[in-house]
Parts: sequence; C-alpha cells; structure tokens
Amino acid sequence: MEEITLDAARQENAERILESAERLFRHYGYGKTTVADIARDLGMSPANVYRFFASKEQIHQAICGRMLAASLHQALENSKLPLSASERLRRCILDQHHVTMETMLDEQKVHEMVIVAIERDWHVIEKHVDRLHQIYAGIIRDGIEAGEFRQQDPDVAARCFGASTVTLCHPQMVAQCLAKENRAGPEELVDFAISALR
Repeated sequence: MEEITLDAARQENAERILESAERLFRHYGYGKTTVADIARDLGMSPANVYRFFASKEQIHQAICGRMLAASLHQALENSKLPLSASERLRRCILDQHHVTMETMLDEQKVHEMVIVAIERDWHVIEKHVDRLHQIYAGIIRDGIEAGEFRQQDPDVAARCFGASTVTLCHPQMVAQCLAKENRAGPEELVDFAISALR
C-alpha cells in the first residue's frame, strides 16, 4: 500500500514538472527555458527536478509524448466508429490535421517545441508514426474484407496512405503549405489517397 502511495506521489510530481515546463516553453520558448526556471516556477530546487527527469531534453520528450498521445487516442477512437473504412480514414487524417493546426501551430513557441522534437528524430515521434500506421492498417484490412478496397497488403497500404497525407499532419509541412493556393486542400488530398486504395 505504501509503495502505491509513493508511486502515485512520484507520478503527481512528474506531472507537475511537465505542466510547469510546458507552460514555460509555451511562454518563453524551449531554447530560453532552463531546468532552473522550471524548478523556480514550482518552488523547488533544480536537483529535485533532476530526480524525476535526467535533462531538459527528457522533459521535452515527455511533453511531446503527451501531445502525440492525444492525437493517437483520437485516431483510435475514429478507427472504432461504426462507419465505412473510407470514412474512418478520412476522419483520422482530417482530425489529425485539425490537432496539428490547433495545438502544434497555435503559438510560435509551441511550434518551436515540435520542430526541436522532429529535428532530433526522437524515438517518441517514430513510435507515434508506427502506431498510426497500425491503426490505418486495421481500417484498411476492414475495408478489404468488406470489399470496399482492393486486395493488397494492409501494412504497405497503411505506410503509403500515411506518406501520401503527411503534408496534412507533419507540423513543418502544414506550416509551409498554409494559405498556398497551389496546394491540394485537406479534403481533396484525403479523397485522392483513399481512391488509391480502391
């Protein structure tokens, strides 16, 4: 019983550190925020922060992991809807596009956090992409079984589908394509990608 209490207290402290760090990263930017700033914000010593996270980079990874987990949860929920495979894929991508627009590009400081994560190619991002592809593959498999999509390898199709819609979900690409009239719109691109599965 005592162990559970200690684990719960440790988890609560870790969450407090992440919330403080995210708030400071959003306000001052990732580059300008130090572990000492985070500790000061929480009224604790930097050494106490290091008991939970080995570095500022590790704190950043955990924050990015939380942001990506919310996106993954949404994709999972969409994959379970009682809709056609096409509609579920459409919702997965358009909702991810919306999340990218709202949370990752909302403020320049948040965008900086995301760019740092992408440029360092952290395993957190790679795992997220793999999990999304697994969700797409499951939906595509359903579509094949229902006769909605042609016979094909669902895993390969999922990777290709992800690659063909990446400009709607990758924060840097979304930022570059915003308001450019010579780019396909989100709905057009998703419809095109889905038509390739048929």
